[in-house]
Parts: sequence; structure tokens; C-alpha cells
Amino acid sequence: MNLGNDKALWFLFAVPVILIPAYVWCFWQKARALRILANSEMLKKINNTVSLKRQIFKALLLIASFVSIVVALTEPKWNPQAQKIKRQGRDICILLDTSRSMLAEDIKPSRLERSKIAIADLLETLAGDRIALVTFAGNSTVKCPLTQDYAFVRMALADISTESTSRGGTMIGDAIRKAAEEVFDKQSREYKDIILITDGEEHEGAESFPVQAAEKAAAEGIRIIAIGLGDENEGSRIPITGPNGEKTFLKYQGKEVWSRLGGDLLRNIVYVTEGGKYLSVGPGTTLDLGQIYENLIASAAKRELDSTTMLKYDEKFQIFVALGLILLICEALISERKKV
Repeated sequence: MNLGNDKALWFLFAVPVILIPAYVWCFWQKARALRILANSEMLKKINNTVSLKRQIFKALLLIASFVSIVVALTEPKWNPQAQKIKRQGRDICILLDTSRSMLAEDIKPSRLERSKIAIADLLETLAGDRIALVTFAGNSTVKCPLTQDYAFVRMALADISTESTSRGGTMIGDAIRKAAEEVFDKQSREYKDIILITDGEEHEGAESFPVQAAEKAAAEGIRIIAIGLGDENEGSRIPITGPNGEKTFLKYQGKEVWSRLGGDLLRNIVYVTEGGKYLSVGPGTTLDLGQIYENLIASAAKRELDSTTMLKYDEKFQIFVALGLILLICEALISERKKV
């Protein structure tokens, strides 16, 4: 027998600790009250038709019913049968921009923090897919390899900041190449997605060649879903905190830097991959990776990731529920009085 909820067995301590002492006390109190109300001769007449054995038997039926219900709560099951469980899913690599421009607050609380919240929400939606996490700015770092251990992904996500990469800038092409070469395997040309989350400001685009990297990834069967954060026209300033805790804004050559969404670059990246998609998230709009996953990834073709053999048991709690009810009915039908 296998118990699905063995903690319910703790309720059985109520039998010797509460139920039996309670019945003993009730019988004693009843006898004491009768002795006060009547003398011994009258008690013999009153109790002439009352059976103590029947009273004890009825109490035992109630206790047995309680025990049966407790056993039902333990979710007993038996008759194990081996069952092979197949898991299907896709391989998803999230490329998260951690450049300083992601500190812009046109998307609250900031582009980077909003992205981390959205990724955490996505983990609640995934249905068996493997996921990897790569951060990039001037260089790229694999923070988490492909895994189905979503708790580990959350731990890696919590440590991400603009300090996650040692070099400034936004090298999108290098990040795409990192995912294609170090994250995804070469066994299949299908079932691979990159979710690129960035503001698209490629300051060093001549060096990273993002479109060419996307073309090479597409040749390996990788689809890119790009999510652009920010406003393409007005943009937003980049807040920084001074040594004394005061808030200022990033400046370059004496002028405040305004970060704008590089939408054209991201469109060019996704259009060279089959099934690629570009989504813009501007001020006042919501970044919902869970919905994006449902619309674009969950419905796509999946491959068998792994399989495992599990034991499946037949649930039998119904037997003990029925037994407990039958005992209750029997207790109610049995009279305390002797047959005349």
C-alpha cells in the first residue's frame, strides 16, 4: 500500500488522547448524575432495559468510523502499475540585454526589472520546455544552460543586473552566436527558439553584425522572437546613482544620453528567421511573456525531450469513506436498550 498523505495519520493520536478518555468521562458523568438523582433501588428499575455493552459497542463503532475516515484522508492506493511518461517541449534561450540603457525608466520600474519580472512569470507558464538564460551587453555570458529545473533559472535570474557583464555596450550579434553555438545542441534543426529582450541600441553594430548572426542561426533552424523595450521616437534618460546616493542621469560629452528603441534593427533580425516575430513594448504597455509563449511557442511543434517510468497506483480511499459511513449508520440504528 502507498499513502499519498501520510501526515493524516497524526489524527489517529486523537483516539487514545481524546476520544477514549472523552467516552470514559461521559460514562462516568452519566453514572454519577444518576446516583445523585436516584437511590440504588430506583437505579435498578431505570437501568433495567439499558445495556452497558450496547453503549460501549456503539462508542466503538464511532471510534472505528473515525479511524476509517482518517485512513481515507491518507489517500491509500495500491496495485502499482509501471507507466512510461513522455515529456515534450521546445528549447528556449532567453537573451537578456543588461546594458546600462536598460536602466531607463520609461517602462516601470525599469526596462531591466520589468524584463526580469516577465521572465519569472514565464517560468510559471512553461509546460516541460527546456529554458536557458544568456545576458549580454558588450560581451555575452551563459547564466543558465538549457534545463527543466525552473527553480535554478529563478536563482540565476535573481542575480542579474547591469553588472552581470564585464563590458559595456550592446553586442546583439555576439549574443545570438553565443546561444547558437554554446546553448543549443546540434542534434536537431527544429524546436529551437530565441527570445531576445533588448532596447535594440547596437552602439557597436559594425563589430557584432546581428543580422548576419541571425541569418546563421536561421540556417540552424533557430527562430528568433525579438521584444523591443522603449520608445522609438522620444526615448528616455538613463538614471544613475552618484557616490552619495543622489540620482542623476547618464551624460556623454556633457549632454544627457537619451535611450531610444532600435526597432528597425530588431525587425531586420527577426525577418531573416523563419517564423520570426517582432513585438514592441513601449511606455504604458505590458510585457507579458506568458501570453507570448502561449501564442507563439506553446502551439508550435515539439520534440520528445526525455521519458521516465513512473508507478501508477489505484486510488482506494473510497473504500474507507464508505466503511466509515456504514459504521456511522450502524451506530445510529443500534439501540442502547436490551431486547425485551
